[in-house]
Amino acid sequence: MSIYLYTSYLTGRLINRSCSILLHSSVSQRTEADKDMETGAIQNNGVFAVSADPRPARRNKIAMASAILASLVSILLGYDNGVMSGAVIFIKEDLKISDTKLEIVAGIINVCSLFGCAAAGRTSDWIGRRYTIVFASLIFLVGALLMGLAPNYSWLMAGRIVAGVGVGYAMMIAPVYTAEISPAASRGFLTSFPEVFINFGVLLGYISNYAFAGLPLKLGWRVMLGAGAIPSVILACGIVIMPESPRWLVLKGRIGEARKVLSTICDSEEDTESRLADIKKTVGIPESSVGDIVEVPKRKKGDAVWKDLLLHPTPAVRRVLIASVGIQFFQQASGIDSVVLYSPRIFQKAGLTKKSALLGATVAVGFSKTVCVLISTFYLDRVGRRPILLASVGGMIVSLIALATGLTIVDHSDTKVTWAIVLCVGMTWLFVGSFSMGLGPIPWVYSSEIFPLKLRAQGVSIGVAVNRVTSGVVGMTFLSLYHAITIQGSFFMFAGITTIAGIFFYTFLPETHGKNLEDMEDLFSTSYKLNAFTGPCRKINGRV
Repeated sequence: MSIYLYTSYLTGRLINRSCSILLHSSVSQRTEADKDMETGAIQNNGVFAVSADPRPARRNKIAMASAILASLVSILLGYDNGVMSGAVIFIKEDLKISDTKLEIVAGIINVCSLFGCAAAGRTSDWIGRRYTIVFASLIFLVGALLMGLAPNYSWLMAGRIVAGVGVGYAMMIAPVYTAEISPAASRGFLTSFPEVFINFGVLLGYISNYAFAGLPLKLGWRVMLGAGAIPSVILACGIVIMPESPRWLVLKGRIGEARKVLSTICDSEEDTESRLADIKKTVGIPESSVGDIVEVPKRKKGDAVWKDLLLHPTPAVRRVLIASVGIQFFQQASGIDSVVLYSPRIFQKAGLTKKSALLGATVAVGFSKTVCVLISTFYLDRVGRRPILLASVGGMIVSLIALATGLTIVDHSDTKVTWAIVLCVGMTWLFVGSFSMGLGPIPWVYSSEIFPLKLRAQGVSIGVAVNRVTSGVVGMTFLSLYHAITIQGSFFMFAGITTIAGIFFYTFLPETHGKNLEDMEDLFSTSYKLNAFTGPCRKINGRV
């Protein structure tokens, strides 16, 4: 219990710190600008070079604080996935339900998130990215309360359905907002935050299982699920003070507000005006429109978005859509949710029998995911997306094959094979770690940065919808699948799918590291060839 409370305390401290940075940024803006001139700035060819210039650091802190607050909404999905892995043990015993009903209640949240994904694009274009995040938190709050107070299976399903809609909103809007608020140089780092907090939420869910496992049977799983309401309330309050996405503001013709937001996250006035000009050009606002409020061409307001995206896409948009849908599909088709949701069942099949040992090994899964995704965030903007993604897939293939082999040995041995048990547990940790280093965070980074601005919200929502459907299918069929082809057969199958994923990534995904969001359509607009040694895709007759 104390571990769970301490982890919740750390989450609260993180939110408080981010809020403090945002609250003080507007007050200190003039003071910090004046200090730049007092610290001995030396101008060289029009660029200031200062050894102790506080301006870039302050700007980066504001962008980071906004990204952290927006990404914290992803804790909701992570917590639910993590807590369900242990809660299903107690739900099955308390409600006396079959494995079929159990896998439905575990996976239904991902299927229902489709409704949130479908609505989130239009909602975020209507009320803004920021308030859509608040809306997602409130929906999940209602779902968590329904689950925590559920007297029977029907009420539990109702809570899962409502929470699923909130998850759909959260999964779509968090990476979009973070990508639009982030400068190009740190976009990979900041846009990977949603996956970081998904993993943190998974870990928090596992710790919740361990902390509340000692409660009475009828109370324990309800407290586990109902505790998800706590971060929802905190997030809904904290997110209100975030700045709105400057790209959304320009899309609405609110140039003055967009310039004000950009001035707090850019390193210089020149950078602010340059980014603003690029966004205006993408939206279709003429250069002659210089007022704080301007008229946006009607076609760019979203009236023809679905037509441009699905019915009559340009070759570049078609390639973008294939890349986004493909990477989101393979993220879940790799079988990650089968491990996250059913890791106690996997460890039990491998030879662990005590509930404390099962839940303890499961907590280690959460630690492995969290540590590895943190490592990944620091290298996305140094190494690039493709090399990390391909290395991640390689590690997943090896660990899946080794896990399936270990389970086969355990299943066909009459005596306890200790080394095979250790192999199964270790390969489970390696699998989730490899996933979290690449295939976990990169789909959210990649999908949120490659779509043109006018198509971004709806384009990302399609990718997220595919992601959630695939996740739901995996979560709702895994128990039936392993009864049909054995658990080791299931993981051999996932290894084959992940191999196909690696081929797809190598062939169809160009490198986006270091490029502005407004340049992505150019990257996909002409044919390109792969560079197998350095990773990026280089266009044949265009600039890189």
